[in-house]
Amino acid sequence: MWDLHVFNPIFFETTVIQLTKFLIYSIDRCTDFIGRTVSWLTSIMVAMVVIVVATRYILQIGSIALQESVTYLHSVVFLLGIGYTLKHGGHVRVDIFYRQFSVVQKALVDFCGGVFFLIPISGLIFYASWDYVLASWAVGETSAENNGLPYIYLLKALMLLMPAMLFCQGVAETLKNLLILIADPSFDEADDSCNGDETTI
Repeated sequence: MWDLHVFNPIFFETTVIQLTKFLIYSIDRCTDFIGRTVSWLTSIMVAMVVIVVATRYILQIGSIALQESVTYLHSVVFLLGIGYTLKHGGHVRVDIFYRQFSVVQKALVDFCGGVFFLIPISGLIFYASWDYVLASWAVGETSAENNGLPYIYLLKALMLLMPAMLFCQGVAETLKNLLILIADPSFDEADDSCNGDETTI
């Protein structure tokens, strides 16, 4: 026997909304984990900068590999932390009217921005970087400096991870705004209350 309530529009709508919320929750959890993890690298980066300065100007010893390590860490923090920053609204907004909008109006603006700009541009960056990164991996690209780190190809892989993470979090943010528009205007406030004690990179 077929379960007739499966074909009930209300049941179907509720199921889709619940699955959408689960997808959003999963992406947010992943983004938060990565963001918190890479944030610890900032402390290591500061310590390494102090070591570089001390060894160079006090001990008169220079290390190109150590200097490049700071660049690597800097890249990891910013490129892998971009999704976390997006999730917590940490990117700079230049607007005149947005702050005065209601929750629904903000959701509409953010939804259109996600669909027409954020998600397509993330995909474009990934596509444009693919051959460049692949070529670097094919030759096992290393530093141009004699004593530099031999992992340039790993560093360039971030050029694919960054748009991929931005794309995923962009999808999550777009779906959040869609839920606010069509289903649950309080969804944004509930999400903010759950993440209000977290720090933005």
